Amino acid sequence: MAETLEITTLRPAAGRTAEDFVEANADIDTYLRRRPGFLWRRIVETDDGRIIDVVAYDSLPHARAGAAGITGEMADSPVHATIDHGSVDWQITRTLHVA
Repeated sequence: MAETLEITTLRPAAGRTAEDFVEANADIDTYLRRRPGFLWRRIVETDDGRIIDVVAYDSLPHARAGAAGITGEMADSPVHATIDHGSVDWQITRTLHVA
C-alpha cells in the first residue's frame, strides 16, 4: 500500500520560531492521531528557517479529510497564529517508493 503524504512548507509568523510552531501543534497532533488512516507525522526545519510538515495517511481520501479538518474542525488551533500564511505551500502526493 502506497502512503499518501500531506506536505506543507511554511515560514513562522513574524516574531515566532520553529519551536513555537511545534509547541502550538499539540492539539493538531491529538486531532491527527484520531483521524482514520493517519500513519505518522514529521516536522523539520531547513537551514534557511522554513518548516516542512509531513503527514502520512494510508489513502488519498483519508489525507484529504484529515487536511480539511485542520482548517475546519481545528480552525481555532493556536498553531494558525504561528504561521506566515503568505508563505504556505501545501500539497497532497502519493509515495512512489519506500526503501
